[in-house]
Amino acid sequence: MNGAAGATGVPSAHRDRFARDNLPPRDAWPELIFELPELTYPARLNVARALLDSALIAGRGEHTAIVTDHGALSYRGLAERVNRLASVLVHRLGLVPGNRVLLRGYNDVWMVAAYLAVWRAGGIAIGTMPLLRAKELGQILRKAEISHALCDCRLTGELLAANAPSLQEMVAWGDGQLETLCAEADPNMPACDTAADDVALIAFTSGTTGEPKGCVHFHRDLLAICDTYARHVLRADAADRFIGTPPLAFTFGLGGLLLFPFRIGATVVLQDKPGPEELFAAMLRHAASVCFTAPTAYRVMARLAAERRPTTLRRCVSAGEPLPVPVLEAWREATGLSLMDGIGATEMLHIFIGTGVEEARPGLLGKVVPGYRAMVLDEDGRPVPDGTAGLLAVKGPTGCRYLADERQTRYVRWGWNITGDTFERIEDGWFRFRARNDDMIISAGYNIAGPEVEAALLTHEAVQECGVVGAADAERGQVVTAYIVLREGLAPSDALAQALQDHVKRVIAPYKYPRRIVFLDCLPKTASGKVQRHALRAMAAQPDPSRVAE
Repeated sequence: MNGAAGATGVPSAHRDRFARDNLPPRDAWPELIFELPELTYPARLNVARALLDSALIAGRGEHTAIVTDHGALSYRGLAERVNRLASVLVHRLGLVPGNRVLLRGYNDVWMVAAYLAVWRAGGIAIGTMPLLRAKELGQILRKAEISHALCDCRLTGELLAANAPSLQEMVAWGDGQLETLCAEADPNMPACDTAADDVALIAFTSGTTGEPKGCVHFHRDLLAICDTYARHVLRADAADRFIGTPPLAFTFGLGGLLLFPFRIGATVVLQDKPGPEELFAAMLRHAASVCFTAPTAYRVMARLAAERRPTTLRRCVSAGEPLPVPVLEAWREATGLSLMDGIGATEMLHIFIGTGVEEARPGLLGKVVPGYRAMVLDEDGRPVPDGTAGLLAVKGPTGCRYLADERQTRYVRWGWNITGDTFERIEDGWFRFRARNDDMIISAGYNIAGPEVEAALLTHEAVQECGVVGAADAERGQVVTAYIVLREGLAPSDALAQALQDHVKRVIAPYKYPRRIVFLDCLPKTASGKVQRHALRAMAAQPDPSRVAE
């Protein structure tokens, strides 16, 4: 075997030890629990082999794995494409087990194949959203010391512009480059003999400072979310067709649109355009039965479903932002179906508290997913009585392991994952969401760090100082709201507000731009000169006549 032993004492297959060597110390990990018998995995485990080879062995090679508007691909066809791509990675691009591979693409066949091929080759997949700019990509590339990249040809520009000294190889699909290499590659490439606790995925999430955090997950973790939430709460089967809007680069999308359907030999419907109208049309067109998206999309689709009911739909998962009661009720009235609310975290990989089928209770989020435990604690780590608000603490078979990041000790305390949410539990084990505890803004299912938007605004010559918070919004849950003090001699105007919004879209991912801008003479500050964010949040909660742009 190659490499030193992993956390379980089983030799690692990784020759490149970067990810393992940059894990937090073992005593800084949360307690991991494997109470369910299905969470007992073999010491040698490759998730790509578990998802694809098992389907072929079970005689489901001709069953449809992926459907798009351009056609369908069977499990056998997908497995061949994955094998060829894994062969390209190893034999043409020089990947060795443990190398990090950045994946950049839309939700399509190539993006799915890229994830599976990286895992099959023993690499570590790092998905990135299509909307990320060069600055954000550079942060990820440098922090993870990424050596290889697979990218949609339509998205290479920002990647090429990123500061990435470790990047050695980049190959694009869509222009014939990767397709040609795969046509010449081995269709029977064997899977790398990885250990169950070899790193398979580093999922990056924005920190409240805007510095990305790399959440490290093992091969076994990717199966654990299938064998907990998907198996015990979602309860789909091989006849289902999964569909949804979250990018595969989000762990919400990776679970719902790749891991969950392939774990049970089901079908996934993939679409390039993620809007709710496009989702609803594709749902009808392809007879989808399991949907994953955010409340913002369900709000829009409820109006569409009132005119044409999606009769094949039977499971509707909502996550990414709090689910408003009116959305829950509108969806049920339009479709006859309950929304399955859930909360997860990139650190935990997927949903750990959620609503089961036909169990929705307005105003409550759900119960703990089998295989996990959750409590509400005070600031000293002591359990609080039911009905009392406190810190949500979670543990299970997955948990937070940040890549070389001092913030590990803030997320993991007392052996629990402290998610940054205020919750309360009621007597019968149901949980109610109260608020976020940090500067994260959750808008239409996207996590947006206020300080990151501030940093982008401060690079504009007109901005003297600024503060960014979230404001409640009926359509998006929250909207990014920027309070800006202009440099001396400049006057507020609609044109300047628009210019600032356009500037932010150029500097960071466009979805992070401030949809509301308010110009102030000065920002509220403490005696020590720190911006009082609570005061800005209070201002954002009130109608503001000085608001210039939306």
